[in-house]
Amino acid sequence: MTTIATMRTLDETRGAVRVADLYDTEIGDLWQACTTPERLARWIARVDGDMRVGGTIQTVFTSSWTGPARIEVCDAPHHLLLTTEPGTDDEGQIEAWLTEEGSKTRLVVEERGLPMAHLPFHASGWRVHLEDLGRSLEVDGPVHPEGWSSDAGAPGWKERWQELTPAYQQMEIG
Repeated sequence: MTTIATMRTLDETRGAVRVADLYDTEIGDLWQACTTPERLARWIARVDGDMRVGGTIQTVFTSSWTGPARIEVCDAPHHLLLTTEPGTDDEGQIEAWLTEEGSKTRLVVEERGLPMAHLPFHASGWRVHLEDLGRSLEVDGPVHPEGWSSDAGAPGWKERWQELTPAYQQMEIG
């Protein structure tokens, strides 16, 4: 597992973060890990709500971010697109693509619409999320058994995020 995160400018005030990794599992298993509430809760977020295209879900991430997202595209097992905080000034998108590479599966996640100053924090955060995904596949269970809430993120997630963030603050934004 070698998670790669990059940052890019979309316009004068907004940008995007893209992360990618290759997982030693078949595409159907990785799709389930990225789209079913039970599997999502193992590594990234608790999700409740209307789990269909056009539906709105409520999320609590291991990072402590909490908010709504609308499911725009759900093309199993290859493509997922969510609009976060729909209809607000903070509206953004999270998009994921899964592709088979032999017996493995590549996951690419891009979050768009972020304030430029926030890009390094989101880049390091998504890197930790994808690292957690890899561990959840290896142990076939939760990687944050101590739990998390919107008030306090998962301690292990936060510790790794703090470790990675300075390097992303030094990186060039493309």
